[in-house]
Amino acid sequence: MLVAAAALQPAASAGLGSAGLGLLAAATWGGSDFAGGYGAKRSPALLLAFSGHFVTLLALAAVCALGHLTIPGHREFLLAAAGGLEGSIALAVFYRALALGAMGLTAVLTGLLTALIPVFFALFTEGLPRIPGLLGLIAGGVAIVLIGYRAGDETPPLALLLGAVSGVGFGVQLVLFKLAAVGGVVWAITSARMGGVAGLAAILAFARATSRETLWPKGVWSGFWRMGILAGVLDTIGNAGYILATRGGRMDVAAMVSSLYPGITILLAALVLREYPTRRQAVGMGFALASIALLSF
Repeated sequence: MLVAAAALQPAASAGLGSAGLGLLAAATWGGSDFAGGYGAKRSPALLLAFSGHFVTLLALAAVCALGHLTIPGHREFLLAAAGGLEGSIALAVFYRALALGAMGLTAVLTGLLTALIPVFFALFTEGLPRIPGLLGLIAGGVAIVLIGYRAGDETPPLALLLGAVSGVGFGVQLVLFKLAAVGGVVWAITSARMGGVAGLAAILAFARATSRETLWPKGVWSGFWRMGILAGVLDTIGNAGYILATRGGRMDVAAMVSSLYPGITILLAALVLREYPTRRQAVGMGFALASIALLSF
């Protein structure tokens, strides 16, 4: 992880392209979600997320210090930190939405808004893409719906509202990462981690003060930190891949391709846990592949 961003920088300049780096972000974000979801079966999800954020922040801070990296301007630092902070809040809201009922429609709404907000931002700031790009964006949206939706789900209205709030939060986070990228990739993800750690720490402190249930159930340390750190490392690499993708090409391409990460999570679940995708999800993965191909033009 410590050299991931530095290793990716030449790849971006060599023409790996926005779609290729977005695919890297999707792969690592999908792996992060799988690791986090697996660990959350035995440990509190927010505590798991905090452990990954905190350890990767320490590692990134060491890289910035030992590498004598140029400190970004106040604007770039604040944009990245704000992205990390509101991303942590969006994560907490998303977990709360999932806890209220079936996750199908909630996950779809969150996924669509996460992708569409940076897409529309790019359309206004960068103009319309070419025809293959437009078709790729449409195919990507269809893929997100098919992969995330589960027939028969009964989702409470509050869960949908919270899902929409979290989707807006994640989408705005991607926009802020793009705006902060001019200050350098490593510092951008480090600043974002600072904001994320602060946000998660505040949320955990609030939860501890207002809940009668302990945040440290018996046996919580039995392996949970491994999954938390793995999820944090993969998420950090994904952030670097996405930021580089926005620097090397259109933001809408980077956002849509990277937002296909649930397909990677499902593939990992099939390979590791033998939890195979439904026919609808398989069709969604086909649309995802078509989206990536079209957005690569």
